[in-house]
Amino acid sequence: MERGAGVTRRHHETGRPWEKACGYSRAVRVGPYAETALCSPCGPDGAVLHPGDVHRQTLACLDLVREALEGVGMTLADVVKTRIYVADPAHWQESGRAHGEVFKDIRPALGWVYMTGFFAPGITVEVEATAFRQE
Repeated sequence: MERGAGVTRRHHETGRPWEKACGYSRAVRVGPYAETALCSPCGPDGAVLHPGDVHRQTLACLDLVREALEGVGMTLADVVKTRIYVADPAHWQESGRAHGEVFKDIRPALGWVYMTGFFAPGITVEVEATAFRQE
């Protein structure tokens, strides 16, 4: 935890291999705001989970978002916007179904971004979130 100009800055890391190698945190909270990194459907060792399964990969990404937010003192209920990145525009339905299962009562703003591909074969979707909690 760092303090600067009277605002507390908190970081959360999951220990996945690329966080340290690339110099980033899974989530950062500054005051009442938090951002998660773009979360891939990968295990702690970097292995792709559920290759090709958009629905299960989206759920895995959202679980990583949840873990990251909890690491900086927030919950999914604090999420105000999610962004889902897909390589195939047709994947919006399955990723949206998973998002709806997790956020049906919270209902953050949502945007889809279409990519040309991801860093590892088998990844069909990645997710990031913005959260706000008044301190």
